[in-house]
Amino acid sequence: MILLFETPAGFALFKVLDEKKLNKVEDLWKEFSSAETARQVVKLKAFSKFENTAEALEAATLLIDSKPSKGLRKFLRAHCSGETLAVADSKLGNIIKDKLKIECVHSQAVMELMRGVRHQMTELISGLGVQDFAPMSLGLSHSLSRYKLKFSADKVDTMIIQAIGLLDDLDKELNTYAMRVREWYGWHFPELTKIVADNIHYAKTVKLMGDRVNAAKLDFSEILSDEVETELKEAAMISMGTEISDLDLVNIKELCDQVLSLSEYRAQLYEYLKNRMNMIAPNLTVLVGELVGARLIAHGGSLLNLSKQPGSTIQILGAEKALFRALKTKHATPKYGLIYHASLVGQAPPKFKGKISRSLAAKTALAIRYDALGDSQDNSLGLENRAKVEARLRNLEGRELGRFSGSAKGKPKIEVYDKDRKKGAGGLITAAKTYNPSADSVLGQMTNTAADNGEVPKKRKAEEPTPTEEAVEAPATSKKEKKKKEKKEKKKVDEAETAVPIDGNEHAEEEEAGTKEKKKKKKKKHSDVDAVAQNGDENVDSIEKEEEKKKKKRKHAEQEESAELPSKTKKKKKKSED
Repeated sequence: MILLFETPAGFALFKVLDEKKLNKVEDLWKEFSSAETARQVVKLKAFSKFENTAEALEAATLLIDSKPSKGLRKFLRAHCSGETLAVADSKLGNIIKDKLKIECVHSQAVMELMRGVRHQMTELISGLGVQDFAPMSLGLSHSLSRYKLKFSADKVDTMIIQAIGLLDDLDKELNTYAMRVREWYGWHFPELTKIVADNIHYAKTVKLMGDRVNAAKLDFSEILSDEVETELKEAAMISMGTEISDLDLVNIKELCDQVLSLSEYRAQLYEYLKNRMNMIAPNLTVLVGELVGARLIAHGGSLLNLSKQPGSTIQILGAEKALFRALKTKHATPKYGLIYHASLVGQAPPKFKGKISRSLAAKTALAIRYDALGDSQDNSLGLENRAKVEARLRNLEGRELGRFSGSAKGKPKIEVYDKDRKKGAGGLITAAKTYNPSADSVLGQMTNTAADNGEVPKKRKAEEPTPTEEAVEAPATSKKEKKKKEKKEKKKVDEAETAVPIDGNEHAEEEEAGTKEKKKKKKKKHSDVDAVAQNGDENVDSIEKEEEKKKKKRKHAEQEESAELPSKTKKKKKKSED
């Protein structure tokens, strides 16, 4: 059996002298307690040295992926023909067995053997000292870690993450400092806040002017326009602010210097970020811009991590809180996150922002993968994808305009079907229905009965049309409207018939009502008398007196009613004679 052992200097093959000792795995470490006992177990058969660090790094990276390098395959073909090979990786053993037709073994005994050889490596391999082995392993480990982390001097996205974070912090600090200058100097010259809107111009103006009394003597043409300058000088003459000391002005001017220095540094940092983005992610920069691209990289952690994300994730990157809140409350999920601030999404109308953000996110995912994993540094892919997104936006806007103008294909306007109307003509096929005059007689009867009762008839809300007017208006009305009118008229007729007594039997109904009331009163009397009989005969006299009074009142009311009736009949006769 031959043992394959990897070192930072090269590959080594050890011949196992006594294979019976491998059966006792628990006691195998004792054989490697010293160099002499270790030489009795294994012996160096061959050694393949790496020529340079690049070859060592290539071999190590291939072994991590369980793949043999070209040098290792040549080395094994030369020294392992007809032998069984003990390896530390079972996947590597399977590949060697398939490609080189060499029997490979991987077991717990082999791993213990590897551990023992590693412990006595400098003694078993002649010419490899401890002082040489340490720098070799350190250099190879550094190179390997750089490769695993995809480290590249040209693509340092960490600088972009730090720069965009510092840029956002500078914006916040600038806003707070500028507002502090406005509040502080506003006690002395409050009108200046409305005159000069820009924070940087405000700080420059305050630094140049100092006390507002000096405004008339100074020239602000380098900072402000002519109109603003004249307005400032006029306001300084009639300002309502308080007087401040020279010491206060010195502190305010120092704060203005801080604001101006921060704004200058922000401009320099933005230029640096712009250049780094064009170097590291040119296609991403062309699609979404420097600031949005840098924020996407910072949010993803790195350009490589961002390249592993699909387009749907890039679309809502930055809106995670809104996404999980929408999923929890079962509402609509957000359509965009950081990508909303891209210029292409900003150009789109509100109706199409979701569609444009989805298509832009898909193209952005392709551009990020090309920038992270591609070799070329050109921005041709980004320009091509930007043109496609712009064409998509124009297509959506043109389709909407076409729908409004009627040139594009849209849903046809459905008109109400009317079988009585001729095609291309305004008239109706069927004849117009005439008004039913029988309803007038009932309405007239209602008015007559109301007059007999002495009641004034109520005015109708709208005058009803005559049959001639309705015949003229009939061609313009539809069949549905006619049916509605007929239903309303029928309802009115039914109400009139129920409300108006026919054949003028008014007095008979009044007599019936009077008899009913008398019966009710008699019943009440009997009930009162029964109650008194139960409680005693003490209040009988008082009840009889009250009843006599009630009878007198009723007689008096009946006499008044009989006097009023003949007067009403006389009025009716006069009206009929007129």
